Amino acid sequence: MGPVTGFLTALLVTVAFLVGAAITGRLRRIKHHVALVACAVVSLGIAIVFALRVGEVYDLEAAGVITPIHLNLARFTTVMYLWPLLTGPLAAMGKISPKVHRVGAYVALGLTLAATITGVLMLLGAEPIPA
Repeated sequence: MGPVTGFLTALLVTVAFLVGAAITGRLRRIKHHVALVACAVVSLGIAIVFALRVGEVYDLEAAGVITPIHLNLARFTTVMYLWPLLTGPLAAMGKISPKVHRVGAYVALGLTLAATITGVLMLLGAEPIPA
């Protein structure tokens, strides 16, 4: 599987897991929610590995200003995943309000959407590196 196909596949799978996690979280199906979150984290890791490989076959700088915007947004989004990952267990133990966890989860989802959009724009503007 090529890096672009692998990345897009892993990204779509990650988003599907995140949507499932959001739904099961809202439905209070905690075991399913935790399992989907774990799957999303693994899938995100795979997507990141493929994303790094995309940079080896495409001249991402050719896409212009969207490249640093996307790369910084993607890094920030990845760090922001820590918010719901850390607050989830705290909310489950009753140490913090579930709302704190929920807000963090939706922030991470929104950032994921923004990173996905900027990533697609970057790939559309990038040029393949000749082999």
